[in-house]
Amino acid sequence: MDKKFVLFLLLTAIVIMKPNAQTEQQGALTPEIIKEIQQSFKENDYMKGVGNAIRNNSINKLAYTRKNEMKYDDYFKYKVNVKGITNQHQSGRCWMFAGLNVLRPLVIEKLNLDNFEFSTTYLFFWDQFEKANLFLEAIIRTKDLKDDDRTIDWLYSNAIGDGGVWNLLVDLIQKYGVIPKETMPETNSSNSSSQMSRLIREKLREDGYNLRLMAKSGKKYADLEKEKITMLKDIYKMLVLNLGEPPTSFKWRYTDKNDKTSEFKEYTPKEFYDLYVNLNLNDFVLFMDDPSRPYYKLYEIEYDRDMYEGKNWKYINVPADKIKPFMVKSLQNNEAMYFSCDVGKQLNRDKGILALDNYDYESLLNVKFGMDKKARIITHQSGSTHGMAIVGVDTDSKEKITKWLIENSWGMKGHNGYLIMTDPWFDQYMFRVVINKKFIDPEILKILDQKPIMLPPWDPMFESDK
Repeated sequence: MDKKFVLFLLLTAIVIMKPNAQTEQQGALTPEIIKEIQQSFKENDYMKGVGNAIRNNSINKLAYTRKNEMKYDDYFKYKVNVKGITNQHQSGRCWMFAGLNVLRPLVIEKLNLDNFEFSTTYLFFWDQFEKANLFLEAIIRTKDLKDDDRTIDWLYSNAIGDGGVWNLLVDLIQKYGVIPKETMPETNSSNSSSQMSRLIREKLREDGYNLRLMAKSGKKYADLEKEKITMLKDIYKMLVLNLGEPPTSFKWRYTDKNDKTSEFKEYTPKEFYDLYVNLNLNDFVLFMDDPSRPYYKLYEIEYDRDMYEGKNWKYINVPADKIKPFMVKSLQNNEAMYFSCDVGKQLNRDKGILALDNYDYESLLNVKFGMDKKARIITHQSGSTHGMAIVGVDTDSKEKITKWLIENSWGMKGHNGYLIMTDPWFDQYMFRVVINKKFIDPEILKILDQKPIMLPPWDPMFESDK
């Protein structure tokens, strides 16, 4: 090929790849564009006053509408017999508290108690230990992937955390059982888990990195598994020092509402569950309302679990209006439900009210906010952030739903520890609900027979409840 022609092609390619001055200006904030935008803002006395107010006050205080303070009472036509409020403190264990709050009314009723709590510290210990094993095993099973593969990057980014969803709790209970709170109480690291999690995460990332180095050096699978066990011994030690060692058996007694105290009895954690809860957790179905994906399909998210041998989160995607009748049936039958949502949106924390019109940001800022639920999911503006238990629903004279009652795990914050959620808010910010299949339409249950559509772990719906 002629050398001059080759040189011509190279120079042409360079010109094509390098934007010219005119192209570089397109999309830039030129002085002319900035001037146009500045001129669009007309500061009058009113705008000057609003600006002064916003610069010196909380936006939420200024946008608060107050009209909902007397609008929603705390009466509910259908309500589960719940007693006592739990507190997750500064931890991401909301999903665990929410799931156990669905189960503890069964113990309270069976033993005629004033109140009862399960030990979340006990299950949190095993959750963290299982997640550590899941991470290390996933590193081993993906040893042939390149270092810059997205799966490897995701594993390192999500080595361990304290968030979760319902199916994680199911796997934990089925494998490890449950125990009363007083037999393994809260510790500083269970109430405030960030420091412990940070150190365990650092150690796991180091271990994962070393496992990949071993694999690259030609070590066999058996060698990697043996090294993994050695690494897990350090994780176990760290967890025991922070949370205490979980009991394999324990002695417990209780005093009922009639002031009658039982005799001490020894249990294993699984015996305790079988005696006082005895609920088949495989009978529960996970629902989601995600308008960004086709409805009436079954979905599964890879690595959305806390055990390597555990079950990924599988959910049926249906519109909210299809889920509500099943929820009402559950509450009418005195059965609470695991529920998660984007709790921070339009939440009046002081009054404990979730309503779409708590705060009028549009009038305050004179800016229109127009995204629907689908758009908010696609743009990462909204997603599941917090798990709680739905324990009540109110309806009008025609049985139309008006509001819901949620048992939270923030202590007595909000409405005496509860949140009152309007039905329109539910439609916009509900993400997950878990319902016993006995309340679900058989036609909807058939969706469980579909082959699930597998989603990657970095899918927006993976976000754990915290």
